[in-house]
Order: sequence, then structure tokens, then C-alpha cells
Amino acid sequence: MPAQAEKVCLECGEKIVGRTDKRFCSDACRNLYHYHANNAPINYVRNVVNALKRNRRVLSELNNGPEGKTKVHRDRLLERGYSFMYHTNTHRTKAGNNYVFCFEHGYLELGESWFMLVRRDEYLGRAGDLKKD
Repeated sequence: MPAQAEKVCLECGEKIVGRTDKRFCSDACRNLYHYHANNAPINYVRNVVNALKRNRRVLSELNNGPEGKTKVHRDRLLERGYSFMYHTNTHRTKAGNNYVFCFEHGYLELGESWFMLVRRDEYLGRAGDLKKD
């Protein structure tokens, strides 16, 4: 009979004693192994959601102009922590303008690092969040 290779715990590397199909030395190691394996996608999603919330907050705070429109320089967005990598949707107008939105707040790139911040209240109305007077 060939000698069996010594089995080690997938989490801590300790020698496993017991059944031949055992993969972990203890319940604690098994739980920790699965926690680490499943936590990476959860952290990624959490980080993206936090970036989206931060982007929305930055756009909301800077867009204080009349009728929900304000012209702002790219540097002001960046210094507030805006990340151009994350947004919720885009909207292309018939005129060919591309608006980038983070929930109901968005922008239109004007050129030379200037942006027109906009707000689409109809997004809130569709969700039932817009207060009626």
C-alpha cells in the first residue's frame, strides 16, 4: 500500500487528523477560510457603493445654482473627492450631448476642464421620492 501524503489545513497549514476527506483542522479554521474567500467580493461592492454615494454627495453640494445647474471646474470636483470612474448611468441627448449621472445628479463636460452640473428631479419622481407642494 502506498504511503499517504500528510494532509494539512487549507487555512492554517497544520496537520489534519481524522477523516481522509477532511480539509480543515477545526471549525474555526473552516469558518475563517470561507469568510476570507467570500469577503473580497463583498468589500469590492461596498467600496463601489461608497464611491457612488460620495460622488452623488459632491455633485449635490456643488450644484447650488438656480434651476439645478452650476458650472464648475474639474479641480473642484477632484478636491472634494469625486471619482470619474464611478457613475450610475449616462444620457445621450438628440443633440449628441453625453450627460453622466450619479443617481439624480450629473454633469455635462463642456471642455477645457469645465463641467455643467445638472439635476434630474424626474428620477426622484419616478421613485416616489420627490415631495409635492
